[in-house]
Amino acid sequence: MKKELTNKINGYLANVAVSYVKLHNLHWNVTGCQFKAVHEYLESLYDSFAEVLDAVAEILKMNGETPLASMKDYLAVATIEELESKDFDIKGTLGIVLKDVETLKAQAEDIRAEAGEADQYDVANMMEDDLANYSKTIWFLRSMMK
Repeated sequence: MKKELTNKINGYLANVAVSYVKLHNLHWNVTGCQFKAVHEYLESLYDSFAEVLDAVAEILKMNGETPLASMKDYLAVATIEELESKDFDIKGTLGIVLKDVETLKAQAEDIRAEAGEADQYDVANMMEDDLANYSKTIWFLRSMMK
Protein backbone atom coordinates (compact mmCIF):
# COMPACT_ATOMS: atom_id res chain seq x y z
CA MET A 1 0.00 0.00 0.00
CA LYS A 2 1.29 3.46 -0.83
CA LYS A 3 2.44 5.52 2.15
CA GLU A 4 0.11 8.43 1.30
CA LEU A 5 -2.91 6.10 1.30
CA THR A 6 -1.78 4.50 4.56
CA ASN A 7 -1.51 7.95 6.15
CA LYS A 8 -5.01 8.90 4.94
CA ILE A 9 -6.48 5.68 6.30
CA ASN A 10 -4.74 6.19 9.65
CA GLY A 11 -6.13 9.75 9.72
CA TYR A 12 -9.58 8.32 9.06
CA LEU A 13 -9.03 5.73 11.81
CA ALA A 14 -8.06 8.53 14.20
CA ASN A 15 -11.21 10.51 13.38
CA VAL A 16 -13.40 7.44 13.85
CA ALA A 17 -11.74 6.78 17.22
CA VAL A 18 -12.16 10.36 18.44
CA SER A 19 -15.77 10.30 17.23
CA TYR A 20 -16.37 7.05 19.09
CA VAL A 21 -15.26 8.61 22.38
CA LYS A 22 -17.08 11.85 21.58
CA LEU A 23 -20.32 9.95 20.94
CA HIS A 24 -20.04 8.42 24.40
CA ASN A 25 -19.65 11.90 25.90
CA LEU A 26 -22.74 13.11 24.07
CA HIS A 27 -24.67 9.93 24.90
CA TRP A 28 -23.97 10.34 28.60
CA ASN A 29 -24.51 14.10 28.73
CA VAL A 30 -27.36 14.86 26.33
CA THR A 31 -30.37 16.56 27.94
CA GLY A 32 -33.80 17.60 26.80
CA CYS A 33 -37.34 16.48 26.13
CA GLN A 34 -36.25 13.87 23.58
CA PHE A 35 -33.49 12.55 25.85
CA LYS A 36 -34.38 8.86 25.67
CA ALA A 37 -34.63 8.70 21.88
CA VAL A 38 -31.42 10.65 21.28
CA HIS A 39 -29.58 8.83 24.07
CA GLU A 40 -30.47 5.48 22.47
CA TYR A 41 -29.66 6.69 18.95
CA LEU A 42 -26.21 7.87 20.04
CA GLU A 43 -25.57 4.44 21.54
CA SER A 44 -26.42 2.80 18.23
CA LEU A 45 -24.03 5.18 16.50
CA TYR A 46 -21.08 4.51 18.77
CA ASP A 47 -21.71 0.77 18.47
CA SER A 48 -21.49 1.11 14.68
CA PHE A 49 -18.36 3.27 14.98
CA ALA A 50 -16.71 0.49 17.02
CA GLU A 51 -17.23 -1.82 14.05
CA VAL A 52 -15.77 0.75 11.64
CA LEU A 53 -12.79 1.28 13.92
CA ASP A 54 -12.02 -2.44 13.97
CA ALA A 55 -12.55 -2.92 10.23
CA VAL A 56 -10.29 0.01 9.31
CA ALA A 57 -7.51 -1.21 11.59
CA GLU A 58 -7.84 -4.70 10.12
CA ILE A 59 -7.66 -3.48 6.51
CA LEU A 60 -4.38 -1.77 7.36
CA LYS A 61 -3.04 -4.96 8.95
CA MET A 62 -4.19 -7.05 5.98
CA ASN A 63 -2.13 -4.78 3.74
CA GLY A 64 1.02 -5.02 5.86
CA GLU A 65 0.58 -1.65 7.56
CA THR A 66 0.39 -0.67 11.22
CA PRO A 67 -2.77 1.06 12.39
CA LEU A 68 -2.61 3.83 14.94
CA ALA A 69 -3.79 2.39 18.23
CA SER A 70 -3.47 4.93 21.04
CA MET A 71 -5.45 8.01 21.99
CA LYS A 72 -2.19 9.98 21.90
CA ASP A 73 -1.61 8.94 18.28
CA TYR A 74 -5.24 9.52 17.34
CA LEU A 75 -5.31 13.02 18.79
CA ALA A 76 -2.05 13.91 17.04
CA VAL A 77 -3.57 13.35 13.58
CA ALA A 78 -7.35 13.65 14.03
CA THR A 79 -9.16 16.62 12.53
CA ILE A 80 -12.29 15.89 14.58
CA GLU A 81 -11.90 17.47 18.00
CA GLU A 82 -12.78 16.17 21.43
CA LEU A 83 -15.47 17.77 23.58
CA GLU A 84 -15.31 18.75 27.20
CA SER A 85 -17.56 16.82 29.55
CA LYS A 86 -20.70 18.86 30.17
CA ASP A 87 -24.42 18.81 29.41
CA PHE A 88 -25.45 19.15 25.76
CA ASP A 89 -28.92 20.05 24.52
CA ILE A 90 -30.62 17.89 21.90
CA LYS A 91 -30.26 20.19 18.88
CA GLY A 92 -26.65 21.07 19.72
CA THR A 93 -25.83 17.40 20.15
CA LEU A 94 -27.31 16.45 16.80
CA GLY A 95 -25.48 19.34 15.11
CA ILE A 96 -22.15 18.21 16.55
CA VAL A 97 -22.72 14.64 15.37
CA LEU A 98 -23.86 15.81 11.93
CA LYS A 99 -20.73 17.89 11.43
CA ASP A 100 -18.48 15.00 12.44
CA VAL A 101 -20.28 12.47 10.23
CA GLU A 102 -20.01 14.88 7.28
CA THR A 103 -16.26 15.11 7.97
CA LEU A 104 -15.95 11.32 8.03
CA LYS A 105 -17.96 11.02 4.83
CA ALA A 106 -15.67 13.49 3.03
CA GLN A 107 -12.64 11.61 4.29
CA ALA A 108 -14.07 8.28 3.11
CA GLU A 109 -14.78 9.79 -0.33
CA ASP A 110 -11.17 10.95 -0.61
CA ILE A 111 -9.81 7.57 0.45
CA ARG A 112 -12.17 5.73 -1.92
CA ALA A 113 -10.97 7.83 -4.85
CA GLU A 114 -7.29 7.34 -4.06
CA ALA A 115 -7.73 3.62 -3.36
CA GLY A 116 -9.52 3.18 -6.69
CA GLU A 117 -6.71 4.90 -8.57
CA ALA A 118 -4.18 2.66 -6.81
CA ASP A 119 -6.19 -0.52 -7.55
CA GLN A 120 -6.56 -1.02 -3.80
CA TYR A 121 -10.04 -2.46 -4.19
CA ASP A 122 -10.38 -3.86 -0.68
CA VAL A 123 -10.02 -0.33 0.69
CA ALA A 124 -12.21 1.22 -2.02
CA ASN A 125 -14.99 -1.30 -1.31
CA MET A 126 -14.80 -0.69 2.42
CA MET A 127 -15.14 3.04 1.86
CA GLU A 128 -18.18 2.44 -0.38
CA ASP A 129 -19.88 0.66 2.51
CA ASP A 130 -18.90 3.41 4.95
CA LEU A 131 -20.17 6.08 2.57
CA ALA A 132 -23.57 4.40 2.31
CA ASN A 133 -23.81 4.28 6.11
CA TYR A 134 -22.74 7.91 6.50
CA SER A 135 -25.30 9.03 3.91
CA LYS A 136 -28.07 7.30 5.85
CA THR A 137 -26.84 8.72 9.16
CA ILE A 138 -26.74 12.24 7.71
CA TRP A 139 -30.32 11.82 6.49
CA PHE A 140 -31.42 10.63 9.95
CA LEU A 141 -29.66 13.49 11.73
CA ARG A 142 -31.03 16.16 9.40
CA SER A 143 -34.53 14.72 9.74
CA MET A 144 -34.25 14.69 13.55
CA MET A 145 -33.15 18.35 13.55
CA LYS A 146 -36.23 19.66 11.72
